[in-house]
Amino acid sequence: MTLAGSSGGPVTVRSAWCKSCGICISVCPKNVLEFGHDGKATPARPQDCIQCEMCEMMCPDLAITVATRAKAAGAAKEGGSGGN
Repeated sequence: MTLAGSSGGPVTVRSAWCKSCGICISVCPKNVLEFGHDGKATPARPQDCIQCEMCEMMCPDLAITVATRAKAAGAAKEGGSGGN
């Protein structure tokens, strides 16, 4: 699996799942995403991401994940309960 933007940024695109429709690019209010050299969406300006999750919600192929503080807190809470 190839991930664009997997350098710890808030936006991750699974390029194998991306069909280059451009919906994510058009809905991003901060122009974080653009078409890469392979024609797939790629986070060109991840530092500008406001974590609104519009790209993730609108992607018809579920190719985009936005890491938000709320999701990270929820994951930590679920993993930390342990069931002991």
